Amino acid sequence: MAKVELMKDIYWVGAVDWNLRHFHGFSYSIHRGTTYNSYLIVDDKVAIVDCVYQPFAKEMLERIGEVVEPSRIDYIIANHLEPDHSSGIMELLKIAPKAKVFGTARCKQGLEKYYGFTGDFNVVKTGDTLSLGRRTLTFIEAPMIHWPDSMFTYIAEDGLLMPNDAFGQHLATSFRFNDQVDRCALMDEAKKYYANIIWPLSPLVLRKLEEVQRMGIRISMIAPSHGVIWRENPGQIVDLYARWAKGESAKKVLIVYDTMWGSTEKMAKAILEGVRSEGVEAMLFRLPDSYESDIFGELLDARGILLGSSTMNNSMLPTLGKFVVDARGLKPKGKLAAVFGSYGWGGGAAKDLEAVLKDAGCEVVMPSLTVNWAPSAEELKRCSDFGREFAKKV
Repeated sequence: MAKVELMKDIYWVGAVDWNLRHFHGFSYSIHRGTTYNSYLIVDDKVAIVDCVYQPFAKEMLERIGEVVEPSRIDYIIANHLEPDHSSGIMELLKIAPKAKVFGTARCKQGLEKYYGFTGDFNVVKTGDTLSLGRRTLTFIEAPMIHWPDSMFTYIAEDGLLMPNDAFGQHLATSFRFNDQVDRCALMDEAKKYYANIIWPLSPLVLRKLEEVQRMGIRISMIAPSHGVIWRENPGQIVDLYARWAKGESAKKVLIVYDTMWGSTEKMAKAILEGVRSEGVEAMLFRLPDSYESDIFGELLDARGILLGSSTMNNSMLPTLGKFVVDARGLKPKGKLAAVFGSYGWGGGAAKDLEAVLKDAGCEVVMPSLTVNWAPSAEELKRCSDFGREFAKKV
């Protein structure tokens, strides 16, 4: 795949990772691969904004070479320290050792610690600029969106925002722009990306969006560091981030459960029928057969969640334990929640699930529903009623 021109003398020179299926270790399962986007700007000075993951550095250098000799690069802009963007910087510096690196103070510290970086680093803050000639780069600090070192780079002359991980998606494709790919797949990946990476930072997202609005920034294109570039109606993803950050949701309920001998599963399916009978969308996920990151993507715009577990060792099944720990980290505040499950000679799972849901910021709106051994026909009716009552609250 060759370089792609975004605007006159601005090029995508990144790499596509078709085979990646896990991100951030194994916490984030991805099904459509990803990209590592890098942007080359050719002016009186030559700059590159963000680099690629080190195993793909050769591809980046080849694409740069289609436009200019890589040794000509004057400036390297490091919007974010994470190795999927920063490790390629060290490969580029081998070719362009005199290039000056620009980033936040925390980015400088991280490059030194990760790679033993000792080169020419220039610390920038919000509002600082760097002239390339016809174009000027403006830097906007964005700490904790999603690392402490994060920042955005903006070109006012073109209305081009390069926000690194913000507004991205894990989506490998032979096309580079949002109007060239399937919209449903794109929005699904954008939602999942926000849920699994940005969600716990939602208050910061709202403040940053307000700050950018106050700065009067005109945005004609958004070029993130993962996925496709938003050139057609880039405001749509900004609007979605605002909605997600505010916690806006639909009339949708997720039922997430695991079962030991099938009793909790019978309850889950009866509860689903109860929710559905009230005209509320319901989605059923059994752990560990479903990917947690997919569930969190759906939870982002769902109003409620029901968790079900058999009791094991006086607590929830281990699969639910991992799920609720991850949920607590993502902080799905304001979601309506309730708990159900089965037990043999002793309970405990429901109590522990409720405690973790409350700790995660969810609102437990109904007493838990539990049954001993296998649910009877009468108890299955109670499960259906439980689903209907929860649906009404949603």
